[in-house]
Amino acid sequence: MLVAVLGFAGVTHWRASVREAAAAAAFPPSGQFIIVDGRRMHYEISGTGPDLVLIHGASGSLRDLTFSLRDRLTDRYRVIVVDRPGLGHSDPLDDTSLAAQARVIKAGVAQLGVTDPIVLGQSYGGAVALAWALDGGPRALVLVGSPSMPWPGTLDLWYRVTSTRLGRALAVPVASAFVPESYVRAATGAVFAPDPVPPGYEAHLGTALTLRRATLATNTAQVNALRAELVTMEPRYPTLTLPVELIHGTADTIVPLRIHSAPLALLLPDATLTVIDGAGHMPHHAHADRVIAAIDRAALR
Repeated sequence: MLVAVLGFAGVTHWRASVREAAAAAAFPPSGQFIIVDGRRMHYEISGTGPDLVLIHGASGSLRDLTFSLRDRLTDRYRVIVVDRPGLGHSDPLDDTSLAAQARVIKAGVAQLGVTDPIVLGQSYGGAVALAWALDGGPRALVLVGSPSMPWPGTLDLWYRVTSTRLGRALAVPVASAFVPESYVRAATGAVFAPDPVPPGYEAHLGTALTLRRATLATNTAQVNALRAELVTMEPRYPTLTLPVELIHGTADTIVPLRIHSAPLALLLPDATLTVIDGAGHMPHHAHADRVIAAIDRAALR
């Protein structure tokens, strides 16, 4: 029995290492690096105009936002797209909290001369943007399908299993080594549903980067801590006086409108809620015109 366990562990380590090497070769850093407190933060910067920082969601990287959205904005904004700490090609932090991530991103882009940006956060990235705003700095927020309120119930099975260090130690290497491409495609489709996955999106995104062991461990730790962090943030939302544009689809089952953006809009002093009928969790792809219009409104407010 012990021999079988050790053998499986060895095969798992070998297979995960091979897949990680292939991911690194297929999806190398596409941008540049800033050093913040000794940690590298990967970013891309392009365009001219007011500063606009884009923050991606869970299980992703800046590549989600460079697939199509970024290039539709660079004619009138200086767009800075970042990999959140521990995802993409940015180094992880010891502190995985929203506030710690926001501080690192804020300090990193400040090295580029960014001090008063519009900040767009998609999904989990919107929670990071809210944490940034609570610490001060952005001129406006654009939150796209973002979690903001404590939700009822529990996370799905994967996050429940990986909610402890032991669970992560056992489940993460196995997932990294053996999760098939068919599962990844199905998961991507579920995130977009009922909207279609755009042609070429999966090839551009590089989901293999997310399946690396260190990235999976960071992502699960961040998501598992999210609800408790939102509990502490919610009472402070009425203190946010900056303009906030909220964009949310009625068919978003990942981050439901009625639990998050709808009540958040009532708490914020200067919020505009755009509800997209029938849209899922990724309106920045399926309904990009509506998201871009919200960014432009934020720039004028």
